[in-house]
Amino acid sequence: MAEVTSAMIKELRDKTQAGMVDCKKALVETDGDMEKAIDFLRKKGLASAAKKMGTETTEGIIASYIHSNGKIGVIVELKSVTDFVARNDDFVALAKELAMQIAATNPLFVSTDQVPAELLDREKDIYRGQMKDSGKPENVIEKIIEGKLAKYYSDVCLLEQEYIKDGSVKIKDLIKNKIAIFGENIEVGKFARFQIGS
Repeated sequence: MAEVTSAMIKELRDKTQAGMVDCKKALVETDGDMEKAIDFLRKKGLASAAKKMGTETTEGIIASYIHSNGKIGVIVELKSVTDFVARNDDFVALAKELAMQIAATNPLFVSTDQVPAELLDREKDIYRGQMKDSGKPENVIEKIIEGKLAKYYSDVCLLEQEYIKDGSVKIKDLIKNKIAIFGENIEVGKFARFQIGS
């Protein structure tokens, strides 16, 4: 069995931001294999990420992105539980990625619970109107409306959008992965998108 040194523990901690005890355990469990230890910590972290998502976020940063043509700009607030995580390079990089996502996709809300009820009712009325003469049973129409609402959410809610750099990942999953790595809750606060000529 490979000897787990303090240098290895420090390296793993620097890469994952996990606690020293967790890093040592991961290295022991994976016989000193750094990549396997990272995977071990991520799996363990993802399991506990859901628990951490309710924790209050009072720290964080404001990040910005200006598109290369100078005509689109975004400011986004990314919140964390501790200042230690807020100052982490990976956290700052995540905030900038989110700002870039907002610039590219122009969401209106952070999450589905921010969409006003009257807006949802209007969308549902439009969908019902589209299918009024379809002859489909009511339960089928309701299923179709659910599907159309999911698509609507993925257009207007940042967390429901596909990540522009990897369409197989939603923004909410990208954030959940980071919660697992950092070991504490992360939330998108407010954002503002500015565009010349709109």
